[in-house]
Amino acid sequence: MFNQLFFLLLIIPVLTSAQDCDLKLIGSVKDSETGIAVPYTNIVRNELQKGAIGDSSGAFQYSDLCEGKIVLEVSCIGYRTDTSVFFISQDTSMTIYLEAYPYTIKGIVVSEEKTETSTQSSSSLNKEHIATNSDKNLSNLLEQVVGLSVLKNGNGISKPVVQGLYGSRLMVLNNGVVQAGQQWGNDHSPEIDPFVANQISVIKGAAALEYQGSSLGAFILVEPGKISKNKKLNGTANYYFSSNGFGHGINVQLGMNHKLFSWKLSGTLKKKGDAYSPAYFLRNTGNQEANFALQIEKNFSDKWFTSLYFSSFNTEIGILRGSHIGNLTDLQSALRQEVPFFTQPYFSYALDAPFQQVNHQLLKLNARYYINSNQYLDFTYSGQLNDRKEFDVRRSNYAQKPALSLMQFSNSIEAKYLNYFNTNLRLKVGIQSRIIDNTNHPGTGILPLVPDYFAYNVGAFFLITQKYKKIFWEAGARYDFMHQAVAAISTSLPREIVRYKNNFHNISALLGLNYQPNKALKLYTNVGSATRNPSINELYSNGLHQGVSAIEEGDAALKVEQAIKTTLGLDLKIKERLFLETALYYQWINNFIYQQVQNEFRLTIRGAFPVYRYEQTLAQIYGLDVSVRYKVLENLNLKIQYSYLRGEDLEHQLPLVNMPANNLRGRVSYTFPKVGSLENLMLELNNRYVFEQSNLLPSQDFILAPKAYHLLGLRASVVTKIKHLQLKIYLRVDNLLNTKYRDYLNKQRYFSDDLGINGTLGLMLNF
Repeated sequence: MFNQLFFLLLIIPVLTSAQDCDLKLIGSVKDSETGIAVPYTNIVRNELQKGAIGDSSGAFQYSDLCEGKIVLEVSCIGYRTDTSVFFISQDTSMTIYLEAYPYTIKGIVVSEEKTETSTQSSSSLNKEHIATNSDKNLSNLLEQVVGLSVLKNGNGISKPVVQGLYGSRLMVLNNGVVQAGQQWGNDHSPEIDPFVANQISVIKGAAALEYQGSSLGAFILVEPGKISKNKKLNGTANYYFSSNGFGHGINVQLGMNHKLFSWKLSGTLKKKGDAYSPAYFLRNTGNQEANFALQIEKNFSDKWFTSLYFSSFNTEIGILRGSHIGNLTDLQSALRQEVPFFTQPYFSYALDAPFQQVNHQLLKLNARYYINSNQYLDFTYSGQLNDRKEFDVRRSNYAQKPALSLMQFSNSIEAKYLNYFNTNLRLKVGIQSRIIDNTNHPGTGILPLVPDYFAYNVGAFFLITQKYKKIFWEAGARYDFMHQAVAAISTSLPREIVRYKNNFHNISALLGLNYQPNKALKLYTNVGSATRNPSINELYSNGLHQGVSAIEEGDAALKVEQAIKTTLGLDLKIKERLFLETALYYQWINNFIYQQVQNEFRLTIRGAFPVYRYEQTLAQIYGLDVSVRYKVLENLNLKIQYSYLRGEDLEHQLPLVNMPANNLRGRVSYTFPKVGSLENLMLELNNRYVFEQSNLLPSQDFILAPKAYHLLGLRASVVTKIKHLQLKIYLRVDNLLNTKYRDYLNKQRYFSDDLGINGTLGLMLNF
């Protein structure tokens, strides 16, 4: 990390008169170490007390400047404030580099950062946190964010849940591209390698208008960031060993700012065997990954900026063998007994049926053209190929054939236009189009769970943001049209093709306000409306969903979901010691689609399974997220997080199922002074208390919700330098007391306990 801030001044030769106050300053703010853009910074001209707001790419601009001295103060959470003095005599472009606090902000670990200039409730995990939790998948890594829970099917398969929303209602963006695939499945994890991210942000308001998808408000941003401007070969290497499942993983990233173009490569390999609960091995719960990402950036002129991004995610994930039962009697026994069927007293790396095999490829091409210092056009093409195979326990010739084999190919194009009318007023508009072709591979020997379909989607949006004195407001709207052509196979004999054609028109809107009377207090509120089309599986699924060990039945008569969400938040800082962040939210959803458990177990030639049917109702979801940080001493810090959530079926006066239980987290950390070559020696004790899901009736599930549980954890890390190399060593222990528990949102709870103690030792080398 550089010890001093520096500037890179690129003078644009324009013939101007020094006496005229018509000069322009175009700037961007970047991390001094990584060269990655720092978004939403506060930039203030001290001599005039005139402010500007950096956008999501770190860019800002001033116009109508006079020749002479300029004093800029640039600040952002997680970085040291920079005050710079310089002189301009002509139109100027510049880059300001901010120095990140080295792992701690006055002893507080910088792993979650908030966007200051926004009307949305949001949290971010930085690269440091991502690297030291690299044994986890994307969803499990995000679990410590307040207001975020995880829907699981064992530890290898998980989906993020943000304030009660998940699956098709929660949008995930991979480098600005809406992740396409089979997100409808509760057992389908996002196909993203967290290692590629420089930052992962969770936006919990209603701000997804800019993106084309089915979000009802909240979304997750996985951001690789810009390539380092270092002209020498540089990078990082990360290795970890995880005791539970004897997991290993390695990631290597290389990059260089070559004279022809800038590039960065990332490669990841992971392998893990059978996990174990406090009392027994969880047979067939291993997984393995092989991932790759390439990023290229090229500036053809002062006006044209282009980039290419390609990622390949490839994984195989085992599913607990004891979750697939052959007859009704054994299934009912499995729901009652302590140890799952097929449990073995030894460890194995073997992956047998049932398991999933997923390959996801993503390509993004982007070009940005600056019309002038106030306006630019942005063009993006993206293509994604998702190949999913799910293998079941089968006999004879079908043992090696997948029971579900889906291929999805999606293409999207978009054009955006941004205009800074002045330093405080911004307009952004865009138009997007996407085509999805989803096909079942033949030869599985089983009727497809979801039918083949072709979908075409076109949409447009606008967003206006303005800062006026101490008030920041934003407003926007979006329109989408979607056409679906579906080809399903009838469930009755004789088999025939049944075709459906659906057209959907959706309108979404957002209005938000942020009031910040001083640096210690911020109040914000926003209200948004959104609609979501029924997913293909909700409309037409009919059969065994192997990944969740259940039979699912759709309803072709389902209607479009209509939602209104409002959020009210307060951020408070008291004497640089106490930090309070709260967010109160309420969401009303008409035609809310959910899985209703049926009062039957169905016996098929593949075994006995519970039955779920998709139904609709009028629902509401409301809750409160609270985060408190307190600086006890200079190097001793305390953090407490609490999440409260309720989901209710207003039409039938029943609780909503699959809603996260309330939970409480806490951590206390101490950072030691530097000792010799050892820096940032940190020790942390953390805990997580998950309450029993009491907002549920016994008739709404096959078994009662699990009891409340409490988990302790330990974390330690230290940094040392070996010549010009920087080495970080970290240790993390989860479920320190080897507590026996089951979690309501983990579908594996029907058959087994959750994970026992797990220790992870890792090395991270920067060069």
